Amino acid sequence: MSSSSPLRRTALDALHRSLGATMTDFAGWDMPLRYGSERDEHLAVRTKAGLFDLSHMGEITVTGPEAARLLDHALVGNIGSVGVGRARYTMICQADGGILDDLIVYRLGEREYMVVANASNAQVVLDALVERSAGFDAEVRDDRDAYALIAVQGPESPGILKSLTDADLDGLKYYAGLPGTVAGVPALIARTGYTGEDGFELFVAPEHAEKLWQALTEAGTPVGLAPCGLSCRDTLRLEAGMPLYGHELTTSLTPFDAGLGRVVKFEKDGDFVGRAALLEAAERAAQNPPRVLVGLVAEGRRVPRAGYAVVSGGEVIGEVTSGAPSPTLGRPIAMAYVDAAHSAPGTAGVAVDIRGSHEPYEVVALPFYKRQK
Repeated sequence: MSSSSPLRRTALDALHRSLGATMTDFAGWDMPLRYGSERDEHLAVRTKAGLFDLSHMGEITVTGPEAARLLDHALVGNIGSVGVGRARYTMICQADGGILDDLIVYRLGEREYMVVANASNAQVVLDALVERSAGFDAEVRDDRDAYALIAVQGPESPGILKSLTDADLDGLKYYAGLPGTVAGVPALIARTGYTGEDGFELFVAPEHAEKLWQALTEAGTPVGLAPCGLSCRDTLRLEAGMPLYGHELTTSLTPFDAGLGRVVKFEKDGDFVGRAALLEAAERAAQNPPRVLVGLVAEGRRVPRAGYAVVSGGEVIGEVTSGAPSPTLGRPIAMAYVDAAHSAPGTAGVAVDIRGSHEPYEVVALPFYKRQK
């Protein structure tokens, strides 16, 4: 999107402004950054529930007799093995193995899939899927304007949603979705999220978004539900050790570099884009791992930011990819790629160069936070 293009607005734009949201440009969309205190919004999701507008995400529908074969060719995962009503986390890679985006793919029917891409990469993913569909009896359709996406996340979210739907939420597993009606609104109800908490993502027609948001707000307010912006979504996913495209994932990294080689399924039928390069990357990672993605917890109060150098003994040993104050831990945290020799939890002498000062950090295993089941 060129700098002169107007920002896209979601169906909930007027509602966000009426709630006093601080808005920000995110991937060409005007999105709520926060409504009040980022810390309060974050803690609401951890202890009660939060309500998010995620309508900037990119939905792409793939249909036809060879939809599964196309997705198995275009993506690194085994999409043909996903059951109807289930979802899978996967990636789309370049021929050289570099990550174009990480995705969630929902199987909506025998011959119908929905691919959900990150907002910043939606066009790239759409273009790649269209290009890779050549020769397959399948159609790739841009459905970004067909959906609004509202997420309710946190321990109170099942109860809130149950009060508004007769869909079988108890039987809905993590990474599954089912069609249903929520507050009278037709929706795809998915048990997915990016916060580390239990929760749901609701795909609805844009004209129904405001009615659904208001119904969720009314049902959730008595148990502490709060509207939440993208700022706390970032600290929630960081605590949960979830990668963010453009930070932990880039075209210069393969899934194996990112410690996510498990999403690459070499055993599936047929060739797929990036297969040869990814086989080599898997061998390299097994024999001589490059830098490893780790967690860092500050001993002091200074907050690391993406791009800051990680140092040990005066030498640069890595780079911070994401950093923020952690409301849950009460200390600054970061994810960073560091040399394998310094990647073990508890490794001594590791610091982050914050504007020339080497601030001590503890190396820890990811995630920083894991909810109690």
